[in-house]
Amino acid sequence: MKTLQLSEQKARELYRSGSKELKTVLEESFGKDFFSQDVTERVKTYLDACHELGREPLDEKKLLELGLTEHDIAYQKLTLIIEALNEGWKADVCDANVRRWYPWFEPKRSPSSFAFCGSACANAYANAGCGSRLCLKSEKLSNYCGKQFIDLWKQFIL
Repeated sequence: MKTLQLSEQKARELYRSGSKELKTVLEESFGKDFFSQDVTERVKTYLDACHELGREPLDEKKLLELGLTEHDIAYQKLTLIIEALNEGWKADVCDANVRRWYPWFEPKRSPSSFAFCGSACANAYANAGCGSRLCLKSEKLSNYCGKQFIDLWKQFIL
């Protein structure tokens, strides 16, 4: 008898688009709670996002030695975190009807402080404050990302 090995990430992908029968098999293998858990419960850190996507964490020391900056590394981490939070959703940046959310930040009273301000949605124009790779599929996820990962956003923006 052969055994099928399936990563957690692949199981979640199959579950989202699977038939009722496939979902039943997956629930029997992984448990129903595994598929009902919200992404914000699974992705609380950069390492959680790596696990969610089945990726190895960045070798930050090596990247710094190669000349990347902490800003560059923060951007790479945020890109991966957002990919995990979006659970396969990719923004169609050419479609003005697609809503894309991104956290918005502002310095408070001095250049050294930084605060999450809210989420914005821009679908008809480009804005220097957000990149298409750093947008989320919902305001809820954008708010979560802005608050939960504020230190990484600060490294990236400032």
